[in-house]
Amino acid sequence: MIGEGELRELKRKAREVRVLTLDALGHLGVGHVGGALSVVEVLTILYYRHMRVDPSAPRMAGRDKLVLSKGHAGPALYSVLADKGFFPREWLRTLNQGGTSLPSHCDMRRTPGIDMTTGSLGQGVSASIGLALGNRLNGDAGTVFLIIGDGESNEGQVWEGAMCAAHYRLGNLIGFMDYNHMQIDGYTRDIMDIEAPEDKWAAFGWFAQRVDGHDFRALDAAIERAKAETSRPSMIVMDTVKGKGAYFAEDNVGNHNMKVDEAMAAEAIRRLMGEAL
Repeated sequence: MIGEGELRELKRKAREVRVLTLDALGHLGVGHVGGALSVVEVLTILYYRHMRVDPSAPRMAGRDKLVLSKGHAGPALYSVLADKGFFPREWLRTLNQGGTSLPSHCDMRRTPGIDMTTGSLGQGVSASIGLALGNRLNGDAGTVFLIIGDGESNEGQVWEGAMCAAHYRLGNLIGFMDYNHMQIDGYTRDIMDIEAPEDKWAAFGWFAQRVDGHDFRALDAAIERAKAETSRPSMIVMDTVKGKGAYFAEDNVGNHNMKVDEAMAAEAIRRLMGEAL
């Protein structure tokens, strides 16, 4: 269970990750603000509490792996990796620019700490299944963590993967759905309603839970329950706010990929830093 001191530190880290992400996006002038900021808490609790990784050895055997299937949320993951020491923080201001090691979508060939190239939505589920099966075959005890989007779940490949992972009883695979209720063209309820996604995952044979995706204690408890469920894959559906922490993006249905100048980013950072933890 997370104590008060650790809870405060996790909240502080999440705020720092948002600040770094907003600064990088503001410097670039455009980017995937909404879907990056909605997954900050889950990235924070994974990398600062649950995942076995080593920035000095990004490819070490036995490490836990993350597949960020919604690869457009890469700016938030880059902020975590930079803070953890996988690469210099100065790289963050090269986001999606010529010659960068931090492209808009995650690329394992370019960025230390990225375990799978992603961004073609739906395919990250299949990749995570392959990694989990590979771990089993190699006797690797590492866990594979997967983050998918709710709009991404319109892809049939997601549900083919759901069936496959359950068939092979991949207890070493723990997924998270970023259920922020929006996608590129509007609200999920209007584009392709996936109401009660936890029931759908359970029907496919996964151990399914649903929690507040911005509540560290709820996330931590759900992850611990998922780790204990070793005979089948797990999916944690997270209710989140798209654009969380950016005054100009929260609940703005146009925030999937939007213009954000340095003044907007600076004002959002100022407001974040003024909030109590």
